[in-house]
Amino acid sequence: MNVLFLDQFSALGGAQQCLLDLLPAIQERGWKARVAIPRGGPLINLLRARGVPVDEIQSGPYRSGTKSAGDVLRFAADVPLQTAAIAALLRQSHTDLVYVNGPRVLVAAALAVRGRMPILFHAHHSIGQASAAYLEGLALRRSGATIAACCAAVAQPIRKWVASGRIHTIPNGTPDFGFRERSLERRQETRIGIIGRIAPEKGQTEFLRAAALLVKHLPRARFVVCGAPLFGDREYYRAVLRLSTDLPVELLDWHADVGAVMRDLDILVIASKQEGMPRVMLEAFSAGLPVVAFPVGGIPEAIDDGISGFLTRGASPSALAATLSEVVASPDRMRSVSHTARVEWERHYTLAAYCERITTLMEQCAPPAVRETAVPQSHRSATQ
Repeated sequence: MNVLFLDQFSALGGAQQCLLDLLPAIQERGWKARVAIPRGGPLINLLRARGVPVDEIQSGPYRSGTKSAGDVLRFAADVPLQTAAIAALLRQSHTDLVYVNGPRVLVAAALAVRGRMPILFHAHHSIGQASAAYLEGLALRRSGATIAACCAAVAQPIRKWVASGRIHTIPNGTPDFGFRERSLERRQETRIGIIGRIAPEKGQTEFLRAAALLVKHLPRARFVVCGAPLFGDREYYRAVLRLSTDLPVELLDWHADVGAVMRDLDILVIASKQEGMPRVMLEAFSAGLPVVAFPVGGIPEAIDDGISGFLTRGASPSALAATLSEVVASPDRMRSVSHTARVEWERHYTLAAYCERITTLMEQCAPPAVRETAVPQSHRSATQ
Protein backbone atom coordinates (compact mmCIF):
# COMPACT_ATOMS: atom_id res chain seq x y z
CA MET A 1 0.00 0.00 0.00
CA ASN A 2 1.22 3.49 -0.87
CA VAL A 3 0.49 6.14 1.77
CA LEU A 4 0.88 9.90 1.38
CA PHE A 5 1.33 11.54 4.79
CA LEU A 6 0.49 15.24 5.10
CA ASP A 7 1.57 17.28 8.12
CA GLN A 8 1.05 20.95 8.94
CA PHE A 9 4.41 21.33 10.73
CA SER A 10 8.03 20.43 10.07
CA ALA A 11 8.95 21.36 13.66
CA LEU A 12 8.82 18.58 16.23
CA GLY A 13 5.63 18.66 18.27
CA GLY A 14 3.75 15.73 19.73
CA ALA A 15 1.82 14.93 16.53
CA GLN A 16 5.03 14.91 14.51
CA GLN A 17 6.67 12.54 16.99
CA CYS A 18 3.63 10.26 16.62
CA LEU A 19 4.31 10.21 12.87
CA LEU A 20 7.98 9.39 13.37
CA ASP A 21 7.07 6.57 15.78
CA LEU A 22 4.57 5.14 13.30
CA LEU A 23 6.84 4.98 10.26
CA PRO A 24 8.83 1.87 11.29
CA ALA A 25 5.55 -0.05 11.60
CA ILE A 26 4.57 1.16 8.11
CA GLN A 27 7.88 -0.03 6.69
CA GLU A 28 7.64 -3.33 8.57
CA ARG A 29 4.39 -4.06 6.77
CA GLY A 30 6.06 -3.45 3.43
CA TRP A 31 4.05 -0.29 2.72
CA LYS A 32 5.54 2.73 1.01
CA ALA A 33 5.39 6.11 2.71
CA ARG A 34 5.80 9.58 1.25
CA VAL A 35 5.53 12.74 3.37
CA ALA A 36 4.61 16.31 2.40
CA ILE A 37 5.34 18.97 5.04
CA PRO A 38 6.25 22.67 5.23
CA ARG A 39 9.83 23.62 4.47
CA GLY A 40 12.52 24.52 6.96
CA GLY A 41 12.04 22.30 10.03
CA PRO A 42 14.10 19.48 11.56
CA LEU A 43 11.44 16.87 10.72
CA ILE A 44 12.55 16.94 7.08
CA ASN A 45 16.06 15.64 7.79
CA LEU A 46 14.80 13.09 10.33
CA LEU A 47 12.43 11.64 7.73
CA ARG A 48 15.04 11.56 4.97
CA ALA A 49 17.49 9.86 7.33
CA ARG A 50 14.94 7.06 7.61
CA GLY A 51 14.71 6.73 3.84
CA VAL A 52 11.31 8.42 3.53
CA PRO A 53 10.78 10.66 0.47
CA VAL A 54 9.83 14.19 1.56
CA ASP A 55 8.16 16.96 -0.45
CA GLU A 56 7.78 20.52 0.79
CA ILE A 57 4.47 22.38 0.80
CA GLN A 58 3.48 25.89 1.86
CA SER A 59 1.98 26.34 5.33
CA GLY A 60 2.10 29.39 7.55
CA PRO A 61 3.70 30.57 9.62
CA TYR A 62 0.77 30.98 11.97
CA ARG A 63 0.71 31.88 15.64
CA SER A 64 -0.20 29.17 18.11
CA GLY A 65 -3.69 29.11 19.63
CA THR A 66 -6.27 31.68 18.47
CA LYS A 67 -5.41 32.93 15.01
CA SER A 68 -5.01 36.58 14.08
CA ALA A 69 -6.50 38.30 11.01
CA GLY A 70 -3.09 37.95 9.36
CA ASP A 71 -3.11 34.22 10.02
CA VAL A 72 -6.54 33.92 8.39
CA LEU A 73 -5.31 35.75 5.28
CA ARG A 74 -2.19 33.56 5.08
CA PHE A 75 -4.31 30.43 5.45
CA ALA A 76 -6.62 31.59 2.63
CA ALA A 77 -3.57 32.13 0.42
CA ASP A 78 -1.99 28.80 1.41
CA VAL A 79 -4.96 26.55 0.62
CA PRO A 80 -4.79 26.90 -3.21
CA LEU A 81 -1.01 26.36 -3.12
CA GLN A 82 -1.36 23.34 -0.85
CA THR A 83 -4.16 21.90 -2.98
CA ALA A 84 -2.10 22.23 -6.18
CA ALA A 85 0.97 20.68 -4.53
CA ILE A 86 -0.98 17.74 -3.11
CA ALA A 87 -2.80 17.15 -6.39
CA ALA A 88 0.56 17.08 -8.19
CA LEU A 89 1.90 14.50 -5.75
CA LEU A 90 -1.17 12.34 -6.28
CA ARG A 91 -0.62 12.47 -10.03
CA GLN A 92 3.05 11.59 -9.72
CA SER A 93 2.60 8.51 -7.56
CA HIS A 94 0.00 5.80 -7.13
CA THR A 95 -1.45 6.72 -3.74
CA ASP A 96 -3.85 4.32 -2.02
CA LEU A 97 -4.45 6.33 1.17
CA VAL A 98 -3.94 9.95 2.23
CA TYR A 99 -3.07 10.30 5.93
CA VAL A 100 -3.66 13.84 7.23
CA ASN A 101 -1.78 14.56 10.45
CA GLY A 102 -3.11 18.05 11.19
CA PRO A 103 -6.20 20.19 10.53
CA ARG A 104 -4.38 23.01 8.70
CA VAL A 105 -3.79 20.78 5.66
CA LEU A 106 -7.12 18.97 5.86
CA VAL A 107 -9.04 21.44 3.66
CA ALA A 108 -6.40 21.29 0.92
CA ALA A 109 -6.28 17.49 1.12
CA ALA A 110 -10.05 17.25 0.71
CA LEU A 111 -9.97 19.60 -2.29
CA ALA A 112 -7.08 17.74 -3.93
CA VAL A 113 -8.46 14.25 -3.39
CA ARG A 114 -12.08 15.07 -4.38
CA GLY A 115 -13.35 11.71 -3.18
CA ARG A 116 -11.10 9.68 -5.47
CA MET A 117 -9.29 7.93 -2.62
CA PRO A 118 -9.74 7.49 1.13
CA ILE A 119 -8.52 10.01 3.69
CA LEU A 120 -7.57 9.12 7.25
CA PHE A 121 -7.50 12.19 9.50
CA HIS A 122 -5.58 11.90 12.76
CA ALA A 123 -7.15 14.28 15.30
CA HIS A 124 -4.59 15.04 18.00
CA HIS A 125 -6.48 17.90 19.67
CA SER A 126 -9.73 19.84 19.61
CA ILE A 127 -9.85 23.15 17.75
CA GLY A 128 -10.88 26.00 20.00
CA GLN A 129 -11.57 28.68 17.39
CA ALA A 130 -15.12 28.32 16.01
CA SER A 131 -14.31 29.28 12.41
CA ALA A 132 -11.40 26.84 12.21
CA ALA A 133 -13.49 24.06 13.79
CA TYR A 134 -16.21 24.71 11.20
CA LEU A 135 -13.72 24.36 8.31
CA GLU A 136 -12.37 21.16 9.82
CA GLY A 137 -15.86 19.68 10.18
CA LEU A 138 -16.91 20.71 6.67
CA ALA A 139 -13.78 19.17 5.15
CA LEU A 140 -14.35 15.93 7.06
CA ARG A 141 -17.97 15.72 5.91
CA ARG A 142 -17.25 16.53 2.27
CA SER A 143 -14.26 14.20 1.99
CA GLY A 144 -15.87 11.22 3.71
CA ALA A 145 -12.74 10.91 5.84
CA THR A 146 -12.19 8.33 8.55
CA ILE A 147 -11.02 9.83 11.84
CA ALA A 148 -8.53 8.49 14.37
CA ALA A 149 -9.05 10.57 17.52
CA CYS A 150 -6.49 10.39 20.32
CA CYS A 151 -9.18 10.45 23.03
CA ALA A 152 -12.94 10.70 23.54
CA ALA A 153 -12.70 14.42 24.34
CA VAL A 154 -11.21 15.09 20.89
CA ALA A 155 -13.68 12.77 19.16
CA GLN A 156 -16.78 14.36 20.71
CA PRO A 157 -16.89 17.69 18.76
CA ILE A 158 -16.33 15.83 15.50
CA ARG A 159 -19.40 13.62 15.93
CA LYS A 160 -21.79 16.29 14.70
CA TRP A 161 -20.00 16.30 11.35
CA VAL A 162 -19.53 12.62 10.54
CA ALA A 163 -21.20 9.29 11.22
CA SER A 164 -20.08 7.63 14.44
CA GLY A 165 -18.84 4.58 12.54
CA ARG A 166 -16.15 6.70 10.92
CA ILE A 167 -14.66 7.88 14.24
CA HIS A 168 -12.18 5.61 16.02
CA THR A 169 -10.68 6.50 19.40
CA ILE A 170 -7.06 5.37 19.46
CA PRO A 171 -4.98 6.64 22.39
CA ASN A 172 -1.39 7.65 21.85
CA GLY A 173 1.41 5.27 22.67
CA THR A 174 5.04 5.87 23.54
CA PRO A 175 8.31 4.00 23.77
CA ASP A 176 9.38 2.65 27.15
CA PHE A 177 11.29 5.38 29.00
CA GLY A 178 12.34 2.94 31.70
CA PHE A 179 10.67 2.83 35.09
CA ARG A 180 12.74 4.37 37.90
CA GLU A 181 11.90 4.40 41.60
CA ARG A 182 12.25 7.84 43.18
CA SER A 183 13.30 8.21 46.84
CA LEU A 184 12.09 11.67 47.74
CA GLU A 185 13.00 11.38 51.39
CA ARG A 186 16.71 11.20 50.51
CA ARG A 187 16.67 14.05 48.00
CA GLN A 188 18.02 17.43 49.05
CA GLU A 189 15.53 19.10 46.73
CA THR A 190 12.27 18.29 44.99
CA ARG A 191 12.43 18.97 41.24
CA ILE A 192 9.10 19.84 39.66
CA GLY A 193 9.05 20.27 35.89
CA ILE A 194 6.93 21.11 32.87
CA ILE A 195 7.99 19.77 29.47
CA GLY A 196 6.70 20.83 26.05
CA ARG A 197 6.67 23.55 23.44
CA ILE A 198 6.39 26.96 24.99
CA ALA A 199 3.00 28.31 23.97
CA PRO A 200 0.00 29.91 25.72
CA GLU A 201 -2.13 26.77 25.56
CA LYS A 202 0.62 24.71 27.26
CA GLY A 203 0.45 26.73 30.47
CA GLN A 204 4.05 27.59 31.34
CA THR A 205 2.93 30.93 32.82
CA GLU A 206 0.39 29.15 35.05
CA PHE A 207 3.17 26.80 36.16
CA LEU A 208 5.47 29.70 37.08
CA ARG A 209 2.70 31.57 38.91
CA ALA A 210 2.09 28.41 40.92
CA ALA A 211 5.83 28.22 41.64
CA ALA A 212 5.73 31.78 42.99
CA LEU A 213 2.97 30.71 45.40
CA LEU A 214 4.91 27.64 46.52
CA VAL A 215 8.43 28.91 47.17
CA LYS A 216 7.69 30.05 50.73
CA HIS A 217 5.97 26.79 51.70
CA LEU A 218 8.31 24.41 49.85
CA PRO A 219 11.83 25.80 50.29
CA ARG A 220 13.34 22.56 48.90
CA ALA A 221 11.38 22.82 45.64
CA ARG A 222 13.16 23.62 42.40
CA PHE A 223 11.26 24.19 39.17
CA VAL A 224 12.21 23.23 35.61
CA VAL A 225 10.77 24.57 32.34
CA CYS A 226 11.91 22.46 29.39
CA GLY A 227 10.89 23.48 25.88
CA ALA A 228 11.15 26.03 23.12
CA PRO A 229 8.73 28.35 21.28
CA LEU A 230 8.68 26.06 18.27
CA PHE A 231 5.90 27.75 16.33
CA GLY A 232 6.78 31.40 16.74
CA ASP A 233 5.42 32.21 20.23
CA ARG A 234 8.22 34.68 21.03
CA GLU A 235 6.02 37.12 22.93
CA TYR A 236 4.75 34.38 25.21
CA TYR A 237 8.31 33.14 25.66
CA ARG A 238 9.35 36.58 26.89
CA ALA A 239 6.50 36.43 29.44
CA VAL A 240 7.85 33.08 30.64
CA LEU A 241 11.30 34.61 31.07
CA ARG A 242 9.90 37.54 33.07
CA LEU A 243 7.93 35.29 35.42
CA SER A 244 10.94 33.07 36.07
CA THR A 245 13.00 36.00 37.37
CA ASP A 246 13.91 35.67 41.06
CA LEU A 247 12.40 32.18 41.28
CA PRO A 248 14.36 28.91 41.70
CA VAL A 249 13.65 28.02 38.07
CA GLU A 250 15.91 26.24 35.60
CA LEU A 251 15.12 27.03 31.96
CA LEU A 252 16.09 24.23 29.57
CA ASP A 253 15.85 24.46 25.81
CA TRP A 254 14.15 21.81 23.69
CA HIS A 255 15.69 18.38 24.33
CA ALA A 256 15.64 15.48 21.92
CA ASP A 257 16.20 13.12 24.86
CA VAL A 258 13.09 13.80 26.96
CA GLY A 259 13.87 10.70 29.00
CA ALA A 260 17.05 12.31 30.33
CA VAL A 261 15.07 15.34 31.49
CA MET A 262 12.47 13.12 33.18
CA ARG A 263 15.12 11.14 35.04
CA ASP A 264 16.13 14.35 36.80
CA LEU A 265 12.55 15.24 37.88
CA ASP A 266 10.42 14.14 40.81
CA ILE A 267 7.06 15.45 39.54
CA LEU A 268 5.82 16.32 36.05
CA VAL A 269 3.23 19.09 35.71
CA ILE A 270 0.83 19.39 32.78
CA ALA A 271 -0.79 22.83 33.01
CA SER A 272 -2.31 22.92 29.54
CA LYS A 273 -5.45 24.95 28.91
CA GLN A 274 -6.47 22.53 26.15
CA GLU A 275 -5.17 19.07 25.41
CA GLY A 276 -5.86 15.83 23.65
CA MET A 277 -3.90 12.88 25.03
CA PRO A 278 -0.49 14.43 25.76
CA ARG A 279 2.42 12.18 24.90
CA VAL A 280 4.55 13.59 27.71
CA MET A 281 2.00 12.32 30.24
CA LEU A 282 2.25 8.78 28.87
CA GLU A 283 6.03 9.00 28.72
CA ALA A 284 5.99 9.95 32.40
CA PHE A 285 3.72 6.97 33.12
CA SER A 286 6.29 4.63 31.60
CA ALA A 287 9.16 6.30 33.48
CA GLY A 288 7.52 6.17 36.92
CA LEU A 289 7.34 9.96 37.11
CA PRO A 290 4.22 11.12 39.00
CA VAL A 291 2.00 13.51 37.03
CA VAL A 292 0.06 16.50 38.38
CA ALA A 293 -2.26 17.86 35.69
CA PHE A 294 -5.11 20.21 34.96
CA PRO A 295 -8.32 18.20 34.31
CA VAL A 296 -8.68 19.22 30.65
CA GLY A 297 -9.20 17.37 27.35
CA GLY A 298 -8.36 13.69 27.43
CA ILE A 299 -6.21 13.89 30.57
CA PRO A 300 -8.99 12.68 32.94
CA GLU A 301 -9.49 9.71 30.60
CA ALA A 302 -5.97 8.52 31.46
CA ILE A 303 -5.55 9.77 35.03
CA ASP A 304 -7.64 8.32 37.82
CA ASP A 305 -7.15 11.04 40.43
CA GLY A 306 -5.01 9.85 43.32
CA ILE A 307 -4.59 6.42 41.71
CA SER A 308 -2.57 6.84 38.49
CA GLY A 309 -1.86 10.55 38.81
CA PHE A 310 -3.12 13.74 40.41
CA LEU A 311 -5.72 16.13 38.98
CA THR A 312 -5.99 19.69 40.23
CA ARG A 313 -9.29 21.11 41.46
CA GLY A 314 -9.63 23.64 38.67
CA ALA A 315 -7.22 24.95 36.05
CA SER A 316 -5.55 27.85 37.84
CA PRO A 317 -2.14 28.59 39.39
CA SER A 318 -3.64 28.50 42.90
CA ALA A 319 -5.25 25.10 42.26
CA LEU A 320 -1.97 23.78 40.87
CA ALA A 321 -0.01 25.11 43.85
CA ALA A 322 -2.46 23.53 46.32
CA THR A 323 -2.25 20.10 44.66
CA LEU A 324 1.53 20.20 44.38
CA SER A 325 1.81 21.11 48.06
CA GLU A 326 -0.33 18.09 48.98
CA VAL A 327 1.54 15.74 46.67
CA VAL A 328 5.03 16.73 47.83
CA ALA A 329 3.94 16.08 51.43
CA SER A 330 2.90 12.51 50.55
CA PRO A 331 5.88 10.56 49.15
CA ASP A 332 4.13 7.22 49.77
CA ARG A 333 1.18 8.29 47.58
CA MET A 334 3.60 9.41 44.90
CA ARG A 335 5.29 6.01 44.87
CA SER A 336 1.95 4.21 44.71
CA VAL A 337 0.73 6.43 41.88
CA SER A 338 3.91 5.95 39.87
CA HIS A 339 3.61 2.14 40.06
CA THR A 340 -0.07 2.21 39.05
CA ALA A 341 0.65 4.57 36.17
CA ARG A 342 3.34 2.21 34.90
CA VAL A 343 0.85 -0.65 34.89
CA GLU A 344 -1.64 1.54 32.99
CA TRP A 345 1.03 2.35 30.42
CA GLU A 346 1.81 -1.34 29.93
CA ARG A 347 -1.88 -2.14 29.46
CA HIS A 348 -2.98 0.70 27.21
CA TYR A 349 -0.26 3.07 26.01
CA THR A 350 2.71 1.14 24.65
CA LEU A 351 4.10 2.11 21.27
CA ALA A 352 3.53 -1.41 19.92
CA ALA A 353 -0.18 -1.28 20.78
CA TYR A 354 -0.54 2.19 19.26
CA CYS A 355 1.15 1.20 15.99
CA GLU A 356 -0.94 -1.96 15.69
CA ARG A 357 -4.19 -0.03 16.15
CA ILE A 358 -3.28 2.71 13.69
CA THR A 359 -1.96 0.41 10.96
CA THR A 360 -5.00 -1.85 11.30
CA LEU A 361 -7.27 1.17 10.80
CA MET A 362 -5.20 2.28 7.80
CA GLU A 363 -5.66 -1.14 6.24
CA GLN A 364 -9.42 -0.96 6.85
CA CYS A 365 -9.54 2.45 5.16
CA ALA A 366 -7.75 1.25 2.03
CA PRO A 367 -9.75 0.49 -1.14
CA PRO A 368 -11.01 -3.12 -1.28
CA ALA A 369 -8.61 -4.03 -4.09
CA VAL A 370 -5.68 -2.90 -1.95
CA ARG A 371 -6.61 -4.53 1.36
CA GLU A 372 -5.65 -8.09 0.43
CA THR A 373 -2.15 -6.99 -0.56
CA ALA A 374 -1.79 -4.36 2.19
CA VAL A 375 -0.32 -6.79 4.75
CA PRO A 376 2.57 -9.10 3.82
CA GLN A 377 1.84 -12.81 4.25
CA SER A 378 4.48 -13.07 7.01
CA HIS A 379 2.71 -10.38 9.08
CA ARG A 380 -0.71 -11.94 8.49
CA SER A 381 0.55 -15.34 9.67
CA ALA A 382 2.16 -13.83 12.76
CA THR A 383 -1.05 -12.10 13.82
CA GLN A 384 -3.49 -14.94 13.12
